[in-house]
Parts: sequence; C-alpha cells; structure tokens
Amino acid sequence: MQNLRIPGPTACPPETLAELSRQMINHRGPEFADMQARIMERLKLFFRTQNEVYVMTCSGTGVMEAAIVNTLSPGDRVLSVSIGEFGDRFFDIAEAYGAAVTKLAFEPGTAADPKAVANALAADPGYKAVLVTHNETSSGVTNDINAISKAIRAVNPDILLIVDAISSLGCIPFAADAWDVDVSTTCSQKGFMIPPGLAFISLSPRAWKAYESSTIQKYYFDIGKAKSYAERGQTPFTPAVSLYYGLDLGLEMMDKEGMEQVNARHAAIGDYTRAKARALGLKMLAEGPHASNTVSSILVPEGVNAGELLKILNTDYDTVLASGQGKLTGKIVRIGHMGMTSREDIDAAIDALEKALDRLGYKKPAGVGA
Repeated sequence: MQNLRIPGPTACPPETLAELSRQMINHRGPEFADMQARIMERLKLFFRTQNEVYVMTCSGTGVMEAAIVNTLSPGDRVLSVSIGEFGDRFFDIAEAYGAAVTKLAFEPGTAADPKAVANALAADPGYKAVLVTHNETSSGVTNDINAISKAIRAVNPDILLIVDAISSLGCIPFAADAWDVDVSTTCSQKGFMIPPGLAFISLSPRAWKAYESSTIQKYYFDIGKAKSYAERGQTPFTPAVSLYYGLDLGLEMMDKEGMEQVNARHAAIGDYTRAKARALGLKMLAEGPHASNTVSSILVPEGVNAGELLKILNTDYDTVLASGQGKLTGKIVRIGHMGMTSREDIDAAIDALEKALDRLGYKKPAGVGA
C-alpha cells in the first residue's frame, strides 16, 4: 500500500471511506437536515466558537475566496501577512476582487512577527482587514494567531482578522472566539479524515456586520445564502452528499477521541517526525515552537537532487512526500502527518527516505542517531 505522506489530501480511515459508498438521500429532506445539524454543531467544538460554522462544497481555496467576497469591498485597504505560498494565495485572491492589498512578507521557514504586523497597521490607519495563514503548508510553520490578534487589536480593535486555518484546524489548537478571529476557514481533506471537496467557514458578529456592507459581487460563495438555507436544514446548492456522510462519521470519531487529545496526538506525531529526521543527520527548515504539527519540512542535503529523491521514493519505495514550493522548490521535502497518521507510517517513510538518500550518495554523519 502506498504511504501517502503529503499535507493533503491525507490518507483516510476505512470507516470514513466506507461511508462514502452509501446511497444518496434527498438533500432537501429531513434526513439530510438532521445530518447537517449534527455536523454544524460538532464543527463548532473544533473551531472553539459559539458562532455557526457553515459547510460549502468546494476546495480550501474556495472557502478562502468566500472569506474575501463576504467581508470586503473593492478598494478596501487590506494587509496580507505571508510566510509562504498560501499566504501569497490569500493576497492574490483579495487583489483579484479589487481590494487594495499590501503584502507583509516574512522569510519562508519563519513565523510572522506580531510586532511587525502591528507596526504596519500603526503606520497606516486605513486598513480594514488583516489576512493571515495559521499554518503555512509550504514551509511547515505555524503562526501564533493569538499573539497576532492581540497585537493588531491594540492598534485597531475593530479591524477584521481573516484566517486561513486550512492545514491546522482540527489538528492544531485553534480558538476562534478566544483569539477574536473574525473569519475562520478550513477544509475536509486535512485533519477531518475525508477526501477533498468540503470546506468550512465561521464568521464573528463583527464579520457579519462587514458582510452587510460588502459590495463585492458574489453568488455561489454568498455566506448569507448559506445562513438562510441552514436555518431550514439545507444548503443553497447541491452539496457533496457522500462527503457529508464521511464528515458526519469523522467528526463523531474525533469527538469521541476528544478535542484536546486530537491536538495532543498531532503534537506528539510532529515531534516524533522531526526527531526521526534529525536521527538521519537531516536538518529541519523550521525548529522550535513555530514548527508545524501537521507538516514537517526537511532541508535536502547538499548534493542531493530533490526531484530525483522524490521520484525514487515514489517509484521504488511506494512513499509519497511533497516537494518544496516557490522559493523552497528543490530545497526541502515535506512530510505530512495530519489526520490518520501513526508512528508506523512515519517509521516507514523515514526508512524509505534513508534508503533513497543512500542511493543518491548521502551518508549519515558519524555520531548522529543510533
């Protein structure tokens, strides 16, 4: 069996995969309404919010777009905080819809500095919103959203904080209400143990106020439509019913495990992955408290071709790691460890990595590991 160790889509447990084969039901009927109500209520636990969480049939990028079109208007000043490729994507989406976006970029492998974000806002009081990625999949770095929120609220208490939590929420602790996040977004194929195709979004009262004044044209991603239909147990458009089946069960499994335990499990597997990589004499791109617990980025040793390494892993060892992106192309390989990931999965991936590196001439430094 292929060892799929990319940061999404992730491998799914057999229980949720089996749910996907169930027969269709009427998405305007009472059975679907009951299922949607269960899903929405359980999602609130993982968002750590009292606000409603709405499910959309789309990718993570789709729900990032929904976050923009439902809260902003053309010409709005927006500060886009980027620590990698997906931070850049948030910038691109906002710019595509006519916002006046300023990018505050940090070097890949580093986290955003809350003071620098606050200073950027203080230098220009015209900003309406801040866009930030909680967990940057391209680099394996987690931003401190709580610290960023406190820093920006000290400058402008009413500014909108819009967060991409796609590769964190459901794995890494996220607290929409306690951290005063206005728009929280995530999707199905990361920590929720089902395939791609569903995305989730929650708005604070401040964000709903922004929705009322937003003038960006929207139709499919209109969160007001999602709200009004959810009140009668439906979705505005045809949902991915099969994925709802899987999500319903996946959330039940996560709820039974316990939110804190799910987060602790991801912290443990993140630490374990990094320790196993270091035992080969490899260096991590991100170290310390900002190192991600859902994806680890390993620096490719000098003299090793990253593309060739990934090819050997895939074709000869049935192990799929992710390549670097953007500035990190050819410099790192990434190991995903979110959702259904065991130590055995990581052991097998690291063992394959060691063999592939050996074939490419890499030798573990003397005295490193056991």
